Amino acid sequence: MNFLITGASGKLGRLVIQSLIERGVDPQHIVAGARDAAKVADLAESGVTVVTLDYTQPSTVEAAFERVNTALLISSSEVGRRAAQHNAVIHAAATAGVAKFVYTSAPKATTSDLILAPEHKATEEAIAAAQLPAVILRNNWYTENYSNEVDRVRETGAFAASVGDGRVASATRRDYADAAAAVLLGDGHIGQVYELGGDVAWDYNELAEAISEVTGRPASYRPLSTDEHAAALKSAGFDAGTIDFIVSLDASIRNGALSESDGSLSRLIGRPTTPLVDGLRALANL
Repeated sequence: MNFLITGASGKLGRLVIQSLIERGVDPQHIVAGARDAAKVADLAESGVTVVTLDYTQPSTVEAAFERVNTALLISSSEVGRRAAQHNAVIHAAATAGVAKFVYTSAPKATTSDLILAPEHKATEEAIAAAQLPAVILRNNWYTENYSNEVDRVRETGAFAASVGDGRVASATRRDYADAAAAVLLGDGHIGQVYELGGDVAWDYNELAEAISEVTGRPASYRPLSTDEHAAALKSAGFDAGTIDFIVSLDASIRNGALSESDGSLSRLIGRPTTPLVDGLRALANL
C-alpha cells in the first residue's frame, strides 16, 4: 500500500508522515507531495518518496497519484482559493481509482456559520460527487493557533478577543495527525464523517489561566464587543478584509462553532487528547 500525503511540507503533513512511520509503515511506501520539494528534502533522506505537488498545476497532481492507492488531502492554506485547488486533487484521485481518500475538513462544515466552512463544504460536496471512497476528518481548532496569545502575554500580560463566553474544543496538531494516520491505516472508516476535537472545551478565561501557567506571567483576557474589537484591529493597522475575517471568526466562536466534541478524536488515537496547558507549554518552550 502506498500513501500520498499532500501539503507534506506543512506542520500537519510532516506529523502525519511521522505518525505513519511510528505505526510501522515503511517510508518507501509514503509519497510526500509539496509545492516546493526542496522543503521536504529531509524526508527524502529518510526514505520517503518526495514529489512536487502544486494544487494550481494539475499535471503535478496527477503525477503524484502514480502507484498510490490511499491519499490524504490536507486542506490548502490559501483561504479563498481552496475549493479550486482541492478539486484538482479530487479529480486526480478519482482518475487514479484510489481505494481510500481522506480529507481534513472543518467542524460541521456543511451547516456551520464558521467563516472558513464554505470552502470545506464545497470540497466535501465535490468528493461526494466524484464518488470517492472517502473519510472526512472535520478537525476542530489547533491549540497551536494560540501562539500569538502566548506571545502577547509574554509581552504585555494580556490579550483581547470578541468571543464572549464561547468555548473551543481544541487539540494539538499531533493529536489530529495521529487520527489521520489511524484512519489511513485502519479498516471500517470509509463513508464516515468524524467530528474531531479535544476532550475538553475551554473558554478564554481558562485559556488565560493556562497561558499564565506555562509562561509564569499573570495573564488576563480582555473581552471586547465586535465593534470594539474591529476598532482595536484598525488602530493596530489591519486592513478591512483582515478585520472582517478576525471578527467574523470570533463571532462564530462566540456562537459555539468550535465548542463541541463527541470523543471521536480520542477514540481514534486510542488515548486522551492533549490537554490545553500541555499544548501551550510546547509553544511556550519554542
